[in-house]
Amino acid sequence: MLKKLFGFDSEKMNIRTEILAGVTTFLTMSYILAVNPGMFSLLDGMSAGAVFTATALAAIVGTLAMALIGKLPFGLAPGMGLNAFFVYTVCMGMGYSWQFALTAVFIEGFIFILLTVTNLREAIVNAIPASLKSAIGAGIGLFIAFIGLHNAGIIVSNESTLVSLGDITSGAPLLAIIGLLIAGWLTVKNVPGGLLIGILVTTIIGIPMGITNYTGVVSMPHSISDIFMQFEWSHILSVDMLVVVFTFLFIDMFDTIGTLVGVCAKANMVDAEGRIPRIRHAFMADSIATAVGACLGTSTTTTYVESASGVAQGGRSGLTAFVIACCFAVSLFFSPLFLAIPPAATAPVLVIVGLFMLSPIKDIELENYAESIPAFVTIIMMPMAYSISDGILIGMITYVILNMLCGNFKRITPTMYILAILFILKYMFL
Repeated sequence: MLKKLFGFDSEKMNIRTEILAGVTTFLTMSYILAVNPGMFSLLDGMSAGAVFTATALAAIVGTLAMALIGKLPFGLAPGMGLNAFFVYTVCMGMGYSWQFALTAVFIEGFIFILLTVTNLREAIVNAIPASLKSAIGAGIGLFIAFIGLHNAGIIVSNESTLVSLGDITSGAPLLAIIGLLIAGWLTVKNVPGGLLIGILVTTIIGIPMGITNYTGVVSMPHSISDIFMQFEWSHILSVDMLVVVFTFLFIDMFDTIGTLVGVCAKANMVDAEGRIPRIRHAFMADSIATAVGACLGTSTTTTYVESASGVAQGGRSGLTAFVIACCFAVSLFFSPLFLAIPPAATAPVLVIVGLFMLSPIKDIELENYAESIPAFVTIIMMPMAYSISDGILIGMITYVILNMLCGNFKRITPTMYILAILFILKYMFL
């Protein structure tokens, strides 16, 4: 039964190991239960309680899909970076409602299902230069870290210098610095669930400091009725909707591909020809999770790179993913504990996750300036323009034009020409 449901091979795998791997992965990725409600509650009409429930439910559905369809040991949840793009770029930056953003996420999930069925997903991946793929992850890392520092008050606005250092000797900034040291120490020591433990310890320290508002530990799950199936179809034919959907598609696509390839390679789950077993099934699980997550009321649900922690513990089958889903189901009843966590306690995690996302930089050929200049533009524009989408769009435009001027026409795919033209027209007329 376990083999049929989860691809569990009793001759090569151990049930106890799979369970421990699942718990380990949950501990390393469950910080999203603290981060997501705080981020989305900045938007009118999205209560922290409802977003907490939606986040947990999206993780349960997505991870169960990975367990049963993909049969691989990966956890899924609303993705970091994608949630920042949802809140800070689409809603706060572009001025659209969160209903508009949820509609874009739903469309993205539906398109992903079609791309997976037709194998176009792999074709699109092959059309994008490797340097830009690496740059996007690194740029999002800087953007997330900047958001964390700003939310904690460590970095503040300044009329003369745009930004400057806040008062780090007291209040939320001081608590965030303490939390960064705690989470950093746990990360250095490779403590399973170090990020979550860091959040919880920092939250406790915040109680005597008057920053943490503790209201309890256990409660029934909050209702998601106010955010469930809240779509807005009036702008689906707009250029902005096209750009937003494409950006969600692009980020989610390479997030998932990078995670699957990287973690499977680490676990020796790649065959002799460099292919990942059941990758199309894994893509389908990821696509279904995104569409269902939008219906529940949260941003794009994606495969988490923190799954590497469970794989390192020996997880190899969908049974590991099933255990992760069960852990998220239990967490539904501990919302007061997670919602009491202040932004100052989650900011250190955003900074450290930002560091984790910088690792693709090492894959960029820095001495090859036709590749590294567009990559650097992509990376630096994200935090400086406070926009993930602008970083991607301007990076693509730079890549195409620079390589055309250098005569490197073989590096530019037809897809890149089309995208560059569309993005230039977007900046000219919108």
